[in-house]
Amino acid sequence: MPNTVPEPETLAGKKQIHVAVAVIIRDGRVLIARRPDHVHQGGLLEFPGGKVEPGETVQQALVREIVEETGLQVPLASLEPVIGIRHDYGDKRVFLDVWKTSEAEGQPEGREGQPISWLRPCELADADFPAANRPIIRALNLPQRLAIVGPMASWQDGISRLERSIGGMAGQLVVLRAPQLPDNDYLKLAAEALPICSGAGVGLVLHGHPRLLGAFPKAAGLHLPWREAQALSRRPVPADRWLGVSSHDQSQLHHAAALGADYATLGPVLETSTHPGQPGMGWGQFESLVANARLPVYGLGGLAPGHETLCRERGGQGIAGIGFWW
Repeated sequence: MPNTVPEPETLAGKKQIHVAVAVIIRDGRVLIARRPDHVHQGGLLEFPGGKVEPGETVQQALVREIVEETGLQVPLASLEPVIGIRHDYGDKRVFLDVWKTSEAEGQPEGREGQPISWLRPCELADADFPAANRPIIRALNLPQRLAIVGPMASWQDGISRLERSIGGMAGQLVVLRAPQLPDNDYLKLAAEALPICSGAGVGLVLHGHPRLLGAFPKAAGLHLPWREAQALSRRPVPADRWLGVSSHDQSQLHHAAALGADYATLGPVLETSTHPGQPGMGWGQFESLVANARLPVYGLGGLAPGHETLCRERGGQGIAGIGFWW
């Protein structure tokens, strides 16, 4: 995640505006303001922030903007990267450089006359925010680890492994990936896994064809392997369900965003145990691809919990994988 002003970019004669965005968290709620009616995107909700001035780091800009807008004092070292978003509004092109803190000091006030309030992440609605903010809302509601079901000898074995592995994962998401199973066995696996996950406070994300969600409407969402995603031209699941897409390059990330996916996985980042001797894309390429993505991206492939901070520093939502939990 960049922390200094990037060189201006031009698209159809438009320069890119570098905007620092703050997610200020207190007691599980996020500080939100309403934009004045007379400005660009007036009347919509927004996160505090503003333009990064020449010579400023994004963190310095956030500390300054938060004081100016709300009166809150934010320790520079408390800011952590969330996501970076490039968005073309038509009349302007912006780079939203989003950081979060839970250590803001003081009581906030709308120092520029803007109404402010505290909302839970689940209360943030797309329609209330500028279009570029949609990935921010997703990033705040997604976990930092995406657990993927690993190998199993049978669907019954998969259920036994799930029961042993799912403890302590409340609030997380589990992708029920089992390509080795026949279709009927996958349906049995999903039917048994749903109440187990629900009882543990875990969201179960199905893996495969969109019709699966019709068979299990109480699932938390659907993850599309690339072979399924590439055949689609629009979002195949309701807005109140998660949609993920497996991707491996820039064009696949762009297609995932065009489908309206809520997140994508990207990899392999490092060499994996299933493909020894085959190096992954590496952190440099991962960072470059994520920098141009328009949705939260999980790093996948050869990653362990120790890589989570590095992944987030490179712009990722977090890590996805099997070995750290299965």
